[in-house]
Amino acid sequence: MMQRRRRPQLGTLVACTLALLVAIAVALSVASSGDESDPAALSSLPGLPGEAPVLATPALPEDKARASNAAIPFAPGPHPAAAPFRFGGTTEDRLRAIECLALAAMAEAGPSDEGQRAVIQVVLNRVRHPAFADTVCGVVFEGSDRRTGCQFSFTCDGSLARRYGEAAWAASRLRAAEALGGRVYVPVSTATHYHTDWVFPYWSPKLSKIAQVETHLFLRWPGYWGTRAAFARVYRGGEPDPLSLAVPDSGAVPLPEPTATPTVAPGAPAITGGQLAMRDPSGRANFVHLAPGTDEAGAMALARRLCGPSGTCRVLGWIDRTAIPATFPMPAFSRAQLQFSYTRDPAGTEIALFSCDHFSGLPREKCIPRAR
Repeated sequence: MMQRRRRPQLGTLVACTLALLVAIAVALSVASSGDESDPAALSSLPGLPGEAPVLATPALPEDKARASNAAIPFAPGPHPAAAPFRFGGTTEDRLRAIECLALAAMAEAGPSDEGQRAVIQVVLNRVRHPAFADTVCGVVFEGSDRRTGCQFSFTCDGSLARRYGEAAWAASRLRAAEALGGRVYVPVSTATHYHTDWVFPYWSPKLSKIAQVETHLFLRWPGYWGTRAAFARVYRGGEPDPLSLAVPDSGAVPLPEPTATPTVAPGAPAITGGQLAMRDPSGRANFVHLAPGTDEAGAMALARRLCGPSGTCRVLGWIDRTAIPATFPMPAFSRAQLQFSYTRDPAGTEIALFSCDHFSGLPREKCIPRAR
């Protein structure tokens, strides 16, 4: 009788173990790819926290990208709402968490109420999922200590300098506080990824598309890893200081002076309008000393020359050569002095921002946001 009872127990244990291993393998195959995400590619947001990598994605025109996204059906429901968030930290933890959530919501979704609540929900979903950091600020700044690992592009691309009005801060902080207090944004369910409908990352079809909020598509992992049961990690506080995360390695140790001879990778193209100070061999990160008198058109021509005809690429330019950092992540001084930021995502979309303190006469939407 004992043997008869043990056999089904052993069989059940083996089956459950195998199922768990399969679920973990599937999840890690997607999660690990996020560690290689390019911060420049991710800056195609506003609004894509935690995109899986967008490398090696064939460039698609915007209309074809939208058509490709539309061709993927939404996963059949039901899509149950995420569980209410249970805050278990200190008063200081709460203040830091609110600040990080509010910052992410504004940087990623602008003034949109629906968009901000969707971003906040995705962040909190990640906090409770074992594949991500276990604090709110940890999730928001995840990967910012690595050259190509930023999960939220604004933590690495200079957007931390953006200035927000007090009314915008108050509204975003209220949404953050409500979410930490248990308010759930139901439409995005247990989504941990999303992207705009005008790009088509190669990883998108591997996930389950479950919702659309404005122009953003929200996705979750397939199988167990995307169910509510997987979001079982208990939040216990311990929020790091967001300032220490936002400006890593910017303390008393000075950055080395840029070399007189640019460190150019073999085969790098000659450029006019500036001098190349650092080039990532992949082409995804190029630091340039802009020549005096270079205008917006000249800066764009320089970036396109460096980046070539296709592929993910990023060019950052400074007028003050001493402000050029040695590598990512950029310290506060370099962010504050940034004059030109160019990003091309895998779909071929170009995003260019300029320092409107230097380049005059530009519309506000083309200005690099300044520190608040």
